[in-house]
Amino acid sequence: MPWKGEKDPYKIWLSEIILQQTRVEQGWAYYERFIKKYPTIHLLAKAKDQAVFKLWEGLGYYNRCKNLLFTARQIVADLKGQFPDTYEHLLQLKGVGPYTAAAIASFAYNLPHAVVDGNVFRVFARYYGIHQPIDTKEGIELFNKIAFENLSKNKAGIYNQALMDFGATVCKPATPLCSTCVMKKGCKAFLHNTVGQLPIKLKVIQKKKRYFDYYFFIQGDTFYLQQRQAGDIWEGLYQPYLVESERLITSTEKEIKEMLSSHLSIDATVKDIQINSKLYQQQLTHQLLTFRFTTIFLKSVPKMLAHGKWIKFSQRAKYPFPKTIKEYLEKEATFL
Repeated sequence: MPWKGEKDPYKIWLSEIILQQTRVEQGWAYYERFIKKYPTIHLLAKAKDQAVFKLWEGLGYYNRCKNLLFTARQIVADLKGQFPDTYEHLLQLKGVGPYTAAAIASFAYNLPHAVVDGNVFRVFARYYGIHQPIDTKEGIELFNKIAFENLSKNKAGIYNQALMDFGATVCKPATPLCSTCVMKKGCKAFLHNTVGQLPIKLKVIQKKKRYFDYYFFIQGDTFYLQQRQAGDIWEGLYQPYLVESERLITSTEKEIKEMLSSHLSIDATVKDIQINSKLYQQQLTHQLLTFRFTTIFLKSVPKMLAHGKWIKFSQRAKYPFPKTIKEYLEKEATFL
């Protein structure tokens, strides 16, 4: 992995932000694209929001991208482009929590701070036979205490990376390599046959179900877009006209016409309606999203949509979209 052994705090920070809530296999390509386009924090800070969001497109958890830009600009404006070199000051950066601050502090500056991620929780829970849930205040405090006690104070960066790699490649969540593990003689979970039970999580995430009807309004060689606002998923990204409800409503042409009339007061300008009966789903951490897309061809731009953003088909690559919409436009949209 390109960030292994990296000492540049900018590149370490960038890799850690990208890898939050993201598999390494997916984040790797994004990291390389970011480093190629923005090799320094100064270039990232100067970048336009839309260009950075476009590069982030498909990675999800877009608040990370917003924080990335904010922090890059703050460091350039207030610190002359130099990253803080203490754990305490790193923690003050937006989007940087204890884990990321410890990673930058230990990997870039070899400071004695333990990096405690999911891999580390798992290794310690199994090796010491800890049944304290890892998602409670008491559990987090206990594991952080154990992590610091075990930390190699003079080689913090190497130790942290080794421990994380051990959890990722040997003490894996499923099918761990216990039979060949060099730590098995002292591992309480292995000795007591509780490897599959540890670590313990107390909380069960309740997933909210949401239903999105998307309408592509087409007029000539342009289509209508709206930008998602703050306070919800995909902040700052673009989408076609959205109607969110307790169920999908675009099942018949009659229902669509009723929606057009009630929401937008448009009837006469509609030339043709194409319903895509296929359903799409996207699973987020706390939400299950169900989509349907409908294309509506217009004779002219209706008054209710006149002040929106109408873009040419050829310009769509400039705009960042949520993953499902991007894939629909690339693979299935018949109007392009």
